Amino acid sequence: MTILADTIRELVIANRILAREGVVDAFGHVSIRHPENPERYLLSRSRAPELIEPGDIMEFTLDGEAVDLRGRTPYGERMIHGAIYELRPEVQSVIHNHSCELIPFSVTDAPLRPIMHTCAVIGSEIPRWDIRDKFGDTDHLVVTMEQGRDLAGSLAGNRAMLMRRHGSVVVGGNVKEAVMNAVYMQANAKMQMQAMQLGTPDFLNPAETEKCIARQMSPLAIDRAWEYWCIRAGSESL
Repeated sequence: MTILADTIRELVIANRILAREGVVDAFGHVSIRHPENPERYLLSRSRAPELIEPGDIMEFTLDGEAVDLRGRTPYGERMIHGAIYELRPEVQSVIHNHSCELIPFSVTDAPLRPIMHTCAVIGSEIPRWDIRDKFGDTDHLVVTMEQGRDLAGSLAGNRAMLMRRHGSVVVGGNVKEAVMNAVYMQANAKMQMQAMQLGTPDFLNPAETEKCIARQMSPLAIDRAWEYWCIRAGSESL
């Protein structure tokens, strides 16, 4: 298989995994920077992640223009992906989701911070972005490059960010890292909410967080997790 075909297959699997793990439902999307052209990225047509097939994957320029539309309808919020790739050359994969576990942390001042070693992948700082601040009353969808660039600027150099009243974005140096971040961001939110009902959570400190990130992103951990998620999603044969 070619590098591009391998990347498309990996992107399809990532969609299936995120659906199986409950990070996305009918909505949400994951992209990968084009392996042969860093000024483009790969993203499915507008379709529920669990249903995505290789033929659904489209190629886009960083400003969200489809290279070969062929009558397919793209996601309206693809500008999130292009704006982040534009600002962050080291980022190779972007995920946007509306995980219900994350929403309470997006609409309150309670900080979302890692409370478990596997969840350190979200980073010590998880900023919040509010579309109201610059764009006023909207439907909360990021549908222009101006909105996308404002979002990317708030994400800055972080691994994840909450979007007020909407959801989150996570990034990774490859799609396996991005999926790891998204899965454990949701898990952390659920556990942190439970911990807050008992008392004040004892978060990982920044030094511990960095050490845990290095461990979780090593082949020892990430390849083990990816194999497990692939089998759970029924995607090992794709």
